[in-house]
Amino acid sequence: MKRSLLSIIAVAAIACLSFKNHPAAPAVPQYKHVIIVMEENHDYSALIGSPNSPYITWLSQNGALFTDSHGVTHPSQGNYIALFSGNLQGVNADECLEGKTYTTPNLGADLIHKGFTFKGYAQTMPSVGFLSCYYKTSTLTEQSLYGRKHCPWVNWQGTGENNFPASLSLPMTEFPSDYNKLPTLAFVVPDMDYDMHNIGAPGDAAAIQRGDKWLKANIAKYAEWAITHDSLLIVTFDEDDARTSANQIPTIFYGAHVKTGKYSEHINHYDVLHTLEVMYGLPTATTQNAMTIGDVWK
Repeated sequence: MKRSLLSIIAVAAIACLSFKNHPAAPAVPQYKHVIIVMEENHDYSALIGSPNSPYITWLSQNGALFTDSHGVTHPSQGNYIALFSGNLQGVNADECLEGKTYTTPNLGADLIHKGFTFKGYAQTMPSVGFLSCYYKTSTLTEQSLYGRKHCPWVNWQGTGENNFPASLSLPMTEFPSDYNKLPTLAFVVPDMDYDMHNIGAPGDAAAIQRGDKWLKANIAKYAEWAITHDSLLIVTFDEDDARTSANQIPTIFYGAHVKTGKYSEHINHYDVLHTLEVMYGLPTATTQNAMTIGDVWK
């Protein structure tokens, strides 16, 4: 009996020492504002440390850089839908979804149901609530500029279950200069000349440079404001450019409460979504097998 009691005391003492040496990871903070910028078709090695993307590299050096981050599918559209809804919704190509409205659970509707706010901002979207699949041809690349396939929230615009009104789907010209007026969470999507999708002459290096400069010009002030205003910037990509099975992409968290460093856990779009769901206490049914990113918080 004495030996059993001593054993219990010893185990408790070891557990106590272990807890002191390995404290629990901080809880995921609930931010006042989160902006997600999703870029296009480039892998990790093409961007991190590249002279063509100095601002993205700077964010990676001053925020949390995930060195083993991945898209979930090819081509582009499914990755956007996965990050927004935790499901591919049967999409396996970049087909035009005009005339189709999903009523499945999604990040925007879940935030609104919980009393938070959501908006999507898209460069070169011509009007509030625009539903067509493409708009305007680039003078640089002779390809379309706005693409609905890169704006996942548009697919849930409507009046049915898990839908939200057209007023929440906005051109980038509506992005506020007073960041206090931002919603709880916003998607920001550059057009296809500035998200690195449209290559054109003189080549891929120029496409990366255009995208990096756009990001700095439009998001850098918010990023620095976020540090002192309980807010977060997430920069990620849809997929790599070679459509490999690895599909490795850069993902960066920058803002308040973020520990600067490199993080080697394997993550994908579902894990980022799941972490946002945990952050705001949202339902996690569609991402229940995903992981919560928990080691980057101060």
